[in-house]
Amino acid sequence: DGSSTEGLANFPYAIPNVLVEAHNPNLGVPTGFWRSVGSSQNAFFSECFVDELAAAAGKDPFEFRRDLLGNAPRHKRALELAAEKAGWGTPLPAGRARGIAVAESFGSYVAEVAEVSMEGGVPRVHRVVVAIDCGPVVDRDIIAAQMESGIVYGLTAALYGEVTIDGGRAVEGNFDSYRMLRMPEMPVVETHIVPSTDSQGGVGEPGTPPIAPAVVNALAALTGERIRKLPLVARA
Repeated sequence: DGSSTEGLANFPYAIPNVLVEAHNPNLGVPTGFWRSVGSSQNAFFSECFVDELAAAAGKDPFEFRRDLLGNAPRHKRALELAAEKAGWGTPLPAGRARGIAVAESFGSYVAEVAEVSMEGGVPRVHRVVVAIDCGPVVDRDIIAAQMESGIVYGLTAALYGEVTIDGGRAVEGNFDSYRMLRMPEMPVVETHIVPSTDSQGGVGEPGTPPIAPAVVNALAALTGERIRKLPLVARA
């Protein structure tokens, strides 16, 4: 099932032995596709794990990724542009940290750097810098808009995206009970396009996969705690 393994089966790093398995449990609850399909959760798994590998190796997360992307030039170019535009390695205000992630989905290569703090025990994302290689560009404004909306979607899922079942029914029936990202919580999003004449990819979904791991990796840099489960904010 390609939809289950996308985002992992195309693992870009120069690691010689990779095993990807997919298990489809019968939950008894209808499920459907969401924005970026399998790449969403799979980028979270892989990019958080790569960050843990960098920490174990005592390496900077950006440099560690770049060193392993010699056979994945489009990933590498997006990663380098996002890091450059975000000022990776430069000082931040006290109480803030950056996290980085890169993922390919639907033929496009997107890297994101998230600048994060904790406010009242809840993660606050202040800024997201995006670099995308989607091949030849037709309309830059549409690309920027799609990256912004993909980040809204991904942040909602990462922070609040939980559906609970009670008595065989979903408790969350509408937006009064399903928490979403609100306007005052929206980070500043900067989109940068990698000049490219390579094959053209989509822009409707690729902005979503890198945001959750970028945020979680920033939180790890800020707090020292590795998070392996979403959502980040428990329901009150």
